[in-house]
Amino acid sequence: MSDGPVQFIKPRNALRDKLGGKLPAVDPSALARAEAALKSLSGQFQSWMEDEVVKLEAARAAAKTAGYVDRALLDVYAAAHDAKGMGATYEYPLVTRLAGSLCKLLDTDKTRALATRNPGLVDAHVDAIKAAVRDQIKSEEHPVGRVLANELESRTFELLKAA
Repeated sequence: MSDGPVQFIKPRNALRDKLGGKLPAVDPSALARAEAALKSLSGQFQSWMEDEVVKLEAARAAAKTAGYVDRALLDVYAAAHDAKGMGATYEYPLVTRLAGSLCKLLDTDKTRALATRNPGLVDAHVDAIKAAVRDQIKSEEHPVGRVLANELESRTFELLKAA
C-alpha cells in the first residue's frame, strides 16, 4: 500500500460530450406513447413467450444429444438469457426468475462444468419455464410457482456453493 497522495480521476462521459454537455430530459409524452404501444401488443405476449420456450427446448434437446457439453450449454444459456429478459416485458416475472436461476447455473466455464455433471438441474429449470408458460403461471406469488422457483434457486445455490 502506498503512503503517497491519492488522486481521483473522473472519467469523461462520452455520451454527455456527444450531446453537447447535457443529457436531454425524458419526454413524458414519448414515454406514454411507448407504454401505450407496448400495451397494444400485449395480446401477443403469450405467443411470444411460447416462441421463447420453443427456442429454449430446442437448445436443451441439442445439449442433451451432445451430452451437455460446454458449447451446447452455452446455447441453452443464450436461450435462457433471452427468456429471462422477455419474461418481465411479456408479463411473466416468474419466467424471469426461473430463467435467471438457470443463467446462474450456466454463467461461467466452472458452473457449466457443474451443470454437465448435473444435467437434471438444467432439465428441471427448462421444464419449469415450459410449465409456467404453458399454464400461464405468470406471478412469482403463485403458490406452485413460488415453491418451484425457491427449490430450483436453492439447488442451484447449493451446487455452486459446493464447488
